[in-house]
Amino acid sequence: ILILLLAATAQASVIVLTFEGLKNLEPIGQYYNGGFGGSGSGPGPNYGIEFGSSALALIDRDAGGSGRFANEPSPSTVAFFPSGPGVVMNVPGGFTTGFSFFYTSNFPGTVTVWDGLDGAGNLLASLNFPALESNCGGDPSGDFNCWSAVGVAFSGVAKSVNFGGTRNQVSFDNITLGSKDPGGEIPEPGSMGLLASGLLAVWLRRRAVQKPS
Repeated sequence: ILILLLAATAQASVIVLTFEGLKNLEPIGQYYNGGFGGSGSGPGPNYGIEFGSSALALIDRDAGGSGRFANEPSPSTVAFFPSGPGVVMNVPGGFTTGFSFFYTSNFPGTVTVWDGLDGAGNLLASLNFPALESNCGGDPSGDFNCWSAVGVAFSGVAKSVNFGGTRNQVSFDNITLGSKDPGGEIPEPGSMGLLASGLLAVWLRRRAVQKPS
């Protein structure tokens, strides 16, 4: 029982931000601080997390937004920055252990983890991510359709993260605090269709077995 309790406590400390519930091109702002996004969405979960003014939510065009991406790990909303130096995320209460995320980008970039707010203080971790190709398939409107996961463990208490890169050319999803392993998985192109076909075949077989003669 004690082992199960400790496992549950550790799991509770991991936070995954999927950006679902925000509107297209809406400033994320205080949404994950129990408040509202810049266009009034919310209130969101109260994780004590604040985003800088450059951080916007972006919805896939196939879901009615203006995002040119596909194969996102948690459809259909991601975070990006159309201007400014990058996406700044402040966590005044701090978080420990690790940090991770998924990203799609045509250009390389850097993510830094700091023990002070607004990318200040001591550097706890630095993640360099390479440019990705854009030939991974997916829905017809996806120009940014290849995703990769990046994560790192660190010592100390982090209070801010700065997501850098080329503005309007990089998006982030399933940002995970408290673990170097990103929350969620990216489905391989075509895997969902294979899964659906398999489930249909099982259903038809069961129906045939159960059908009275």
